[in-house]
Amino acid sequence: MSHSILRTLAYCAWISVAAVTGVQAQTPPSAAMLPDFTGIVEKNAPAVVHVEAKYTGKNQMAQSGQGMPDDPQTEILRRFFGMPMMPSPEEQKHTSLGSGFIISADGYILTNNHVVDGADEVTVRLQDRRTLTAKVVGTDPKYDIALLKINDGGSLPAVSIGDSRSLKAGQWVLAIGSPFGFDYTVTQGIVSAVGRNLGQQDQPYTSFIQTDVPINRGNSGGPLFNLQGQVVGINSQIYSNTGNYMGVSFSIPIDVAMSAIQQLKTKGYVSRGVLGVEVQPVTDDMAKAFKLSNATGAAVVSVTAGSAAERAGIQAGDIILSYDGKPLMQASDLPPLVGMTKPGTKVPLQILRGGAKQNIEVAITELPRDDQAVDGSAQAGASPQSSANALGLTVQALDAATRKQMGLGPGLGVAISNITGEAAAQAGLQPGDVILLVNQQKITGVAAFRDALRGIGPGNTVLLLVRRGTQNSFLALTVPPGH
Repeated sequence: MSHSILRTLAYCAWISVAAVTGVQAQTPPSAAMLPDFTGIVEKNAPAVVHVEAKYTGKNQMAQSGQGMPDDPQTEILRRFFGMPMMPSPEEQKHTSLGSGFIISADGYILTNNHVVDGADEVTVRLQDRRTLTAKVVGTDPKYDIALLKINDGGSLPAVSIGDSRSLKAGQWVLAIGSPFGFDYTVTQGIVSAVGRNLGQQDQPYTSFIQTDVPINRGNSGGPLFNLQGQVVGINSQIYSNTGNYMGVSFSIPIDVAMSAIQQLKTKGYVSRGVLGVEVQPVTDDMAKAFKLSNATGAAVVSVTAGSAAERAGIQAGDIILSYDGKPLMQASDLPPLVGMTKPGTKVPLQILRGGAKQNIEVAITELPRDDQAVDGSAQAGASPQSSANALGLTVQALDAATRKQMGLGPGLGVAISNITGEAAAQAGLQPGDVILLVNQQKITGVAAFRDALRGIGPGNTVLLLVRRGTQNSFLALTVPPGH
């Protein structure tokens, strides 16, 4: 018996029971509560476009750096193109497919940067099957958005822009796009979470909308609608170990995108605020060491010289608890908030220092457009002076040349020369690492290190700020029994 027959029989049985019991037959409550998306689709589908980006062999190599690894053992975040159409090897070209949507009647189109990045030619196909050449007006890789422009000579249908800041988990949302090249495919689901941050390597300046809307390759750059038929997001990434939908999808909030689009129109680039700190999450062990009731906030591991943070007096070892009145539940909450702040704005911060909360004001500066993270490593040279302690660490003073090479202030830090403690080894400490702080106290030499650990006994948690090469990180060590 087919599934459709079974469903029909089940429905007839429901009516029969209602008739026997005298209850008035009506549509089952569960069906009555489901939203009807047909009006949203009919109104907005004409403003959704199919995007094709064509690449030469040279640009194909450059663009393939954004490709998606196919390790079946690892779930990864994936940006999604459409199915590539591969011509003959002699032509050395390929075309990637994506989606987009018209945001104004004069032909401006919003899509993802990774759909068109490095393309030699971009075309869009409208619902009436016309194909038009699109000009890339501007792009922003950090937000992963691109602004296109087509010239139609007439008035084009455009979407209505909503307010992504009002979205709440559990609300219905709808996507329209071209998964696998199937134009105007409609899928629906709910908002799973808002303000989802994906970490330093995956658009750290974006707080994503997480949904369970089925989106796949080719949906990238397409619109996400609310029940009012307004665009609230741009479909951008999925979480998958296959490259296809597995129940978790991410969209860029439309408020973020429209702010960036306005800047691309007016000045050709997107400016962001910068605080000038490197932060890491507050772990449970760190919360214990800082005497916090829960592991929230962003732990400052380094402060950039001359930055807004340094001018405001922020120090390595501080815990940033809130930014502009918004509590930081995790360290990754901070970059999107700072990035969206207009340079020059004075912002209140609440920090924890030495067990006490402080309120400070920071004048946010502009992130340099060519800002890049610098990776480096350096072994710490040391003088013969050393000291052992309950953590099983032997440390030595740094010489001036090594301190200068590592960018440390005068007298700051001691280098680990030997590790005998099990807790220190399990925490990943290595000879050559430099200890800058112990329980938020600056370490200016071996004596200061020894003094900072005085009175620390078995079961106590010690918080260290450690530099390896040019990177700082906090480590919390618990003194084992017998020391």
